[in-house]
Amino acid sequence: MPRAIWTGAISFGLVHVPVRLVTAVREEKVDFHMLQEGTGQRIHYLNVNDDGEQVPREEIVKGYELDTGDYVVVEPEELDALAPEKSETIEIERFVALEEIDPIYYDRPYYLLPEEKAEKPYALLLRALEKSGSVGIARFVMHQREHLTALRSLNGVLCLVMMRFAEDVVPTEELGLDLKGVSVKDAELKVAVQLIEAMSGEFDPTEYTSEYRDRVRALLQAKAEGKEVVRPEPREEPVEVENLVEALKESLKQAQKS
Repeated sequence: MPRAIWTGAISFGLVHVPVRLVTAVREEKVDFHMLQEGTGQRIHYLNVNDDGEQVPREEIVKGYELDTGDYVVVEPEELDALAPEKSETIEIERFVALEEIDPIYYDRPYYLLPEEKAEKPYALLLRALEKSGSVGIARFVMHQREHLTALRSLNGVLCLVMMRFAEDVVPTEELGLDLKGVSVKDAELKVAVQLIEAMSGEFDPTEYTSEYRDRVRALLQAKAEGKEVVRPEPREEPVEVENLVEALKESLKQAQKS
């Protein structure tokens, strides 16, 4: 059973569902340490100032740089006084349709599990979300951080997804991209849609793995066992096709064959 990182309750209306929050993802990273060549000793990083002098940890303070280049120093006590209080409940503010939330606002998912004797209200909320196709929008505080969240059903479990606030997402208007003057011919669009249809299928996440991570693990295993390291064959460069329609048609042929 995964360890709970937060315990409390979901609140919607007058209904309270005691729950515990557990992680839903585990990042399988390959971690390296920096070593001195020849000795194998670990490299440690020190806190130094602009003059290259080492600074003791107790002399380090937080500073915010102003437009003038000056710094405003903020004491830990000042930040602590502004920190929000830990939430005891995830209070749902409203329900929205799942398709209304653009995936760009999703960040990190967690699972919510019912506490003992809370299975009935938990199952009720889960099935109500499934039947209505809705997502509950809520805010709560964990680890002194305020989180905007989306509560949804996922494979028979309540899933709480941390979301990005609107101000954290770069508006597309700031990109300066304007395609209004770009003309796309009907023939090009038709073949492009056909190519999409030919390449369409169901999404199975187990089909996709990190090829780079697998190669790194194979490299480490081979080096640990003293075996010869076999480098992967370079991928073939795609053939340049000047005519857009011809490129689409050729891509369509390859997709239909596969």
